[in-house]
Amino acid sequence: MNPTHALRAVKWIHTIVWAAFVFCIFAIPAYAMLGKYSMAALFGGVVFFEVLVLVFNRWRCPLTPLAARYTDDRRDNFDIYLPEWLARHNKVIFGVIYVAGLVFALARWLRWS
Repeated sequence: MNPTHALRAVKWIHTIVWAAFVFCIFAIPAYAMLGKYSMAALFGGVVFFEVLVLVFNRWRCPLTPLAARYTDDRRDNFDIYLPEWLARHNKVIFGVIYVAGLVFALARWLRWS
């Protein structure tokens, strides 16, 4: 496969996986608001699994080294279709939203259980 096409494929896969995890992060407080705490916990667990994957990969997505094979570019978004500023601050932004969503879900669950 042509390196340009291979990089483009990795970037698309990485972006789709990223979007799925962002969906999971926002689903946590959404399901908590609906009183569906088991669904909120399920999505929280899915994201926690991803956090473990990142921890065991030294806070790097496993797709990053794959993308690095096909380019010398090392900007923060070389491996994903995100604006550079968002790729740079991705873990902080969505980490805060994830933790806030978990706290919100737990608070609602404790209040209504």
